Amino acid sequence: MPRDPLSTSTGATHPATPGARPQLPFRPALPVEEVLTLRIALGRDKVGTVPTRFRYEPQRPYEVLVTFHLGRPDEVDWVFSRELLRDGLRGLTGHGDVRLWPAHCPCHGATLHLALESPYGSALLEASAPRVRDWLERTYAEIPEGSEPDCGPTDAQLSELLFGDLQAE
Repeated sequence: MPRDPLSTSTGATHPATPGARPQLPFRPALPVEEVLTLRIALGRDKVGTVPTRFRYEPQRPYEVLVTFHLGRPDEVDWVFSRELLRDGLRGLTGHGDVRLWPAHCPCHGATLHLALESPYGSALLEASAPRVRDWLERTYAEIPEGSEPDCGPTDAQLSELLFGDLQAE
């Protein structure tokens, strides 16, 4: 029976440059998704819950998509910057349609408040800050902060998209 090449070490060593990290094979960045249950203020003393999907697409490295599942065929999507979400975990941030801030709830511990405004109404939601932070850290593991420009199209690709065959003329 042939020997399984993965079962034991061959004993061969691979020279390494001092201080250099081994090169890992390229792996494209993957979407990062998490479903959390957010609490929503329904009135002065009434609170409900909303299943909510947080999604990060490496092809759109600056933004996060938050989808609220309201129990209807349609869903409500909100898109805002990953940086805004990161800053909202640290302190009050945002203006206009989206505002975020950390808080502490005696019943639920560290929370993130999301205040959303639209022409159709407003909502105040509360999420588990540690769960949002864990999800956000996974997005930074896929696309580190500062490397977002490397994820988009190149100048040549944008020119081709915008001008097409005009440059050939």
